[in-house]
Amino acid sequence: MPAVSVADITILSRVSEVAGARARSVKSITTAPQGFEGEGFPVRRAFAGVDLAELDPFIHLDQMGEVEYAPGEPKGTPWHPHRGFETVTYIIDGIFDHKDNNGGGGTISDGDTQWMTAGAGILHIETPPEHLVMSGGLFHGFQLWVNLPAAKKWSPPAYQDVRAKDVALLSSPDGGSLIRVIAGEVGGHAGPGTTQTPITLIHATIAAGAELRLPWRRDYNALVYTMAGHGFVGDEERPVHTGQLTVFGDGDTIVVRAANNQESRSPEMELFILGGAPIKEPVAWMGPFVMNTKREVLQAFEDFQNGLLGSIPALYKEDAKKPLNRSGAGTKLGGDSKAADVLDVHGAPTELQEG
Repeated sequence: MPAVSVADITILSRVSEVAGARARSVKSITTAPQGFEGEGFPVRRAFAGVDLAELDPFIHLDQMGEVEYAPGEPKGTPWHPHRGFETVTYIIDGIFDHKDNNGGGGTISDGDTQWMTAGAGILHIETPPEHLVMSGGLFHGFQLWVNLPAAKKWSPPAYQDVRAKDVALLSSPDGGSLIRVIAGEVGGHAGPGTTQTPITLIHATIAAGAELRLPWRRDYNALVYTMAGHGFVGDEERPVHTGQLTVFGDGDTIVVRAANNQESRSPEMELFILGGAPIKEPVAWMGPFVMNTKREVLQAFEDFQNGLLGSIPALYKEDAKKPLNRSGAGTKLGGDSKAADVLDVHGAPTELQEG
């Protein structure tokens, strides 16, 4: 799990708990079910079973992999639309290409993040590069959906790359935890990601037996997903393991301690930590669209079918006819796509969810 690492953690700036801070209590711990996304990503649905009000401003989180692909096996998603939110893809291991019909895109690899604002509407595709399809290899990452308030749902689409070299690297006071700040800020240290919705996004690694007491904005919610290893959350020291999401209550500090003994394949505890200012607006969500009302969601499907979200750029139209892997399975969507073709492309709900 390379992501971003350092040779000497003691040289990093340290984040300390604020004196008098109150540790956040644990509200719930849920286990992510496993499934498949797009044309064959093995995924864990990290937010499954958690009320949207607890997740606000977040909508959806998938852990993609960790998987070792044989030659010809790496898979991606087809061309598909989005409206009303932002997608954030964080790659820990592997390589991913992004293309969209707004001119955005690029290649991200170990420790990089791509941040796409769908806004009023966009078409995009995410695939492994051809050389990785041919060679196979390790793939592991996350995709997060961040909601937009009503006032920003109709903003122009945008794209940004957040490179691994730009991520803010911090240490806990005892040097037992490496904190990678991708977006937002912690302890006065800001990450490079520019967000439409105020959030903080962190990948933290905790050494066996070490404890992380992370200062956290009181007006943000606090979610911690255990991507590898096992340990304990909160001052209550409730046990957690790989694939579990902890929802914290009110307070100033997130507390996580790694168990003294970890598995050999996961010698440290790896966490995906996120929180943001709740939007507190109605949510209507189905498939690739996250809006405020059922009418707006249905309008998004109609706009997509009528071509109002744009079309696949001519440069990529031949690619859209090719299979996503050498077996011939998983043809990418072309210009005659229907709503049903994209309804569950990210394992999103195929029936309207409202909250």
